[in-house]
Amino acid sequence: MTPAGAVVRFILLGGAWGSSFLMMKLAVAGLSPGQVVLGRLVLGALALSLLLVLARRPWPRQRQLWLHLAVTAAVGCVIPFLLFAWAAERIPSGVSSVLNSAVPLATAAVTALALRQEKVTRWKLAGILTGAVGILLVLSPWRFYAADAVDLWGQFACLGAVLCFGVVFAYTKKYVSPHSADPVGVAAVQMAAACLLVLVMAPFIAVGPVTLTVPVVVGMLLLGVVSTGLAYIWNFRLIGQWGATAASTVAYITPLVGVALGALVLHEEITWNQLAGAAIVIAGIVLAQAGAVPAGDARTGLAQAGSNRTLESPDGEMEETK
Repeated sequence: MTPAGAVVRFILLGGAWGSSFLMMKLAVAGLSPGQVVLGRLVLGALALSLLLVLARRPWPRQRQLWLHLAVTAAVGCVIPFLLFAWAAERIPSGVSSVLNSAVPLATAAVTALALRQEKVTRWKLAGILTGAVGILLVLSPWRFYAADAVDLWGQFACLGAVLCFGVVFAYTKKYVSPHSADPVGVAAVQMAAACLLVLVMAPFIAVGPVTLTVPVVVGMLLLGVVSTGLAYIWNFRLIGQWGATAASTVAYITPLVGVALGALVLHEEITWNQLAGAAIVIAGIVLAQAGAVPAGDARTGLAQAGSNRTLESPDGEMEETK
């Protein structure tokens, strides 16, 4: 991949993940949250499985690994996807994208608590606390009873999804990464397992009337194929070219893309607290990542980087660096 090609993929990745909240908003206009999640997972699993076959990459063979991937599928895909889709019915897509940008901070906090080898540095603690201030500013609980207040429960749902991503990264690092399986195979199995879980629950969660308009179909296709399937491929290749830490800077542009698209396409209002909160959260991410990787370690081997990053936040945040 040429340097220019890496930049193009970086932009595509930021656009794919940043736009996922707009696509969810379009999709829930004609589908229930459960139907959106089912369609997203089916399309994403098909895209990743096709990549696995065409690239002739191996499926994971360890039985124990498959059990761990079932856990990560539930906690890292099914639950957060449902929470984000449910929130899409209640809050602006731009707000969802800003709250999702806190995934690196949630992961830093969870790994510091759950993994003994993760040292809590002053920079990391400062970053987590700074990010918490940004999230509080976006939530603006003091405006809960205002006529134009953003639904607080919808925002809490987004934060619940963010916490799921933090938990699944810690779980992945402890139980999945040591298997050193092919990262594309791991991601494909995880997505397929998530599909099966939602299919089992479909009679209970994927019900309701279906209204297929052009925006709904386009939103669903882009959400599943691009934001969930192709985005992983671009991310994987970008990590191989730049290393995981450099590639993780896509977390800085996804909320900007999400807010901008929400305003341009859906005419969502951009409030001062959303912009200020997003800026503070991004500053927190920068602080939390400060000194995380030695200056000379700009490149990370594909096996290590891919394994650590395979089960990333499907909505755009690099968990390897959190």
